[in-house]
Amino acid sequence: MVTIQKNTKRTDSKVRVTFTMPTIDGCSCMYLVGRFNEWNESVYRMQRANDSMWALTLELESGREFEYCFRTNDGTWLNDPSAPHACHPFGSEISLVCTSAATLLN
Repeated sequence: MVTIQKNTKRTDSKVRVTFTMPTIDGCSCMYLVGRFNEWNESVYRMQRANDSMWALTLELESGREFEYCFRTNDGTWLNDPSAPHACHPFGSEISLVCTSAATLLN
């Protein structure tokens, strides 16, 4: 699940985007991987928000579409079950988030 909030403390066009993913049995860590970090598999390690969710908040440019996936500690790639999906150029599906003004929460 993705939550997008306008960052009222900034003067640029960034928005706060919180990515969450349910925990998976046997998964000791989860990474957020996407176009925003050039698909680097180990840059954004998510934090366990509670017993049932992993979470990570990033500041991303408003008005853009970003492709992303989650990667588990054993190398399994997962899509966001609550986000729209698209075909990745390499044949697999990926999740999408759009940071347009119409989706912002204040």
